[in-house]
Amino acid sequence: MLVFATSPVPAQQAVPGRAGPPQQSPAAKRPPATKSAQSYSAADIQAGESQFISQCGFCHGRDAQGGESGPDLTRSPLVAEDVRGDKLGPLILSGRPAEGMPAFSLPPADISAVVAFLHEAKSRTESANGNRRSVDVEDLQTGNAEAGKRYFNGAGGCSTCHSLSGSFATVGSRFQGLALLQRMLYPRNRGPRALSGLPLATLTASGRTLSGRLTFRDEFTITVIDAEGWSHSFPLAMVKLKLDDPLQVHTDQLGRYSDEDMHDVFAFLQSLK
Repeated sequence: MLVFATSPVPAQQAVPGRAGPPQQSPAAKRPPATKSAQSYSAADIQAGESQFISQCGFCHGRDAQGGESGPDLTRSPLVAEDVRGDKLGPLILSGRPAEGMPAFSLPPADISAVVAFLHEAKSRTESANGNRRSVDVEDLQTGNAEAGKRYFNGAGGCSTCHSLSGSFATVGSRFQGLALLQRMLYPRNRGPRALSGLPLATLTASGRTLSGRLTFRDEFTITVIDAEGWSHSFPLAMVKLKLDDPLQVHTDQLGRYSDEDMHDVFAFLQSLK
């Protein structure tokens, strides 16, 4: 597992209203340029890819663009400044235990191969039209909390259901980053109680009525789980459906949000501590 520190992104200053365009997300910025152009043989790159996937892929992803717990190495300043392993090699051997990166006792040939793969991965990323796929907290900091508060209490109608005098007043301390945005956009329960957050569906087919939690629905099939935990699937065309979904308003809201509205409300929710 490899861990590299990323450069901090200055926090957005709170300003009343919206005097100019929203702050650009770090995800829209190009990765740091490689300081010294380097080339490696296809054999070294292929060998390094195998080593990287087996040793580092779980944390950093198979393509080095970020994974379960490790950052995107194709955007790492240290990789950009490395010249044929002069910085990466010592780091791989010593690790960064305090940051969760162990030391790796790899022979020089394996280290050189991993270095070759990382530079190739970075080169591919630099030449791609897209940008990185992972989401950092800094990517979400483009909204204005005051504008979000106005939308929450006004056009968005959020205050109709969410009172700032109850537990919702501290939502920003209970959820952070992407988890908070996900709860805001589609707040289904997760974890052991996930079933309780699903819509309640009542199906009538061939004179039989069945109620349960809706777990799947497309244009052809519908599936519910009844109170006993049994799953039942029917062709959608054969049933009469009555759906009770208190969270449907969140689904409907997705079609009304502008990008600015969404990030403004998120900024407001973050401020609720």
